[in-house]
Formats: sequence, structure tokens, C-alpha cells
Amino acid sequence: MLNISLPEQIQAFIEEQTSVAGLNSVSEYIYQLILREKERIARQEQIESLLLEGLDSGEPIEANDEWWERKRIELLEQL
Repeated sequence: MLNISLPEQIQAFIEEQTSVAGLNSVSEYIYQLILREKERIARQEQIESLLLEGLDSGEPIEANDEWWERKRIELLEQL
């Protein structure tokens, strides 16, 4: 169990958001916020991992306007 003290304005906001979200309790609202934050962090870590994998995947290239145009054409041809 966790007890926290919040200013009245924040507490009123949380209670209002709990109602707007159709949740049964402030605890449920806070729990949902924590789950969303946990998912956001996991997605961010996955994106960072994929970016690092891409950086380590081979010789660097210059992704200039010409490169992007060629890439766009290649992708359209695949469709």
C-alpha cells in the first residue's frame, strides 16, 4: 500500500480525471497512469535499441534528398 499527500488542486484534478475516465477509484486511475508510463518507457527503449542496431549495421551513408528520392522510388516499385 502507498499513501501520498497531494495539494488540493492536484487531488481535485485526479478525482475529476478518474470520473472522466470512467474508473472506479483514484487508485485505479493512478495505476493506469503508471502502466501507460511503463509502456512508454518500454517503447522508448525499444526504439533506442533499434536505432543503435541500425547505426551498427554497416557502412554509413549520407541520407540526402537524392537518397530519399531513390528510396521512395524503390519502395513504390515494391508495392
